[in-house]
Amino acid sequence: MSLKAFSEYLLLEKKYSKHTAHAYVTDIETFQEFLNDFYDSQAILKVGYSEIRQWIVELVNIGITNRTINRKVSSLNCYYKFLLKTQCINVNPLKKHKALKVGKKVQLPFSEQELKSVLENSANIVDFESARNYFVIELFYATGIRRIELVNIKLSDIDFGNNQLKVRGKRNKERYIPLIRSLMHTIKTYIEYRNQLPVIDDKDVLFLTQKGFKIYEKLVYRIINKYFSEASSKAKCSPHVLRHSFATHLLNQGADLNAVKELLGHTSLAATQVYTHNSIAELKKVYAKSHPRNLR
Repeated sequence: MSLKAFSEYLLLEKKYSKHTAHAYVTDIETFQEFLNDFYDSQAILKVGYSEIRQWIVELVNIGITNRTINRKVSSLNCYYKFLLKTQCINVNPLKKHKALKVGKKVQLPFSEQELKSVLENSANIVDFESARNYFVIELFYATGIRRIELVNIKLSDIDFGNNQLKVRGKRNKERYIPLIRSLMHTIKTYIEYRNQLPVIDDKDVLFLTQKGFKIYEKLVYRIINKYFSEASSKAKCSPHVLRHSFATHLLNQGADLNAVKELLGHTSLAATQVYTHNSIAELKKVYAKSHPRNLR
């Protein structure tokens, strides 16, 4: 079974993004290259768990992290499930595999003061680029959306009557996010500058480059990194840290965990709970200051 068929399965049936499908295929090609050194070209259809374990050991020996190894094995497992589904194999050799242990990765959000500083310093809107960049920052912090979700927003996704935004999440699942009043003003300002662009290649897309083309993920990352690197000492200043900040700050202010889950577009509460470690720290402060037994 060709990897092209597997890639089409990921894109069309699983509704994965092109980036994700490409990553899966690359991981499988890495395993195939390992097999080519010891077996024939069809070995990937014949090997058992012992051969896969040899590959895992080699990845460990060359210094690949457990987290990355787990991702590669997960890609391979997905491929074997596809081969089972298409009746190319009878048994998934990874059926009983257990993921390698990884340490919990705690990602610190931007502080409320850092957010305030960036929003105040970037509020001087004088042209299309400054209007767009400010809008990108404020939209991330006001909605907690993912970078790819921001890139794919269309003008028609904004409901000005109900002050809400339609977002297409993973696997094209749609959700609606309420928009705060200040953000509605920012949107209108940006659209005024957007309409003044001499050329617009894709009139349906909300976020554009200065040349009128659809904005791309690397540019969105550079915008966030530029503004927040000047206001924060954190090693990582990315759109995902802003998403993390959105969730953490809501929880710190007493927002319901299930409500935050819906806003983020998570399918399970467990995915949202990773953002609660900072809110728990905030609760500890409140508890220490407020509990009668602690005030003696």
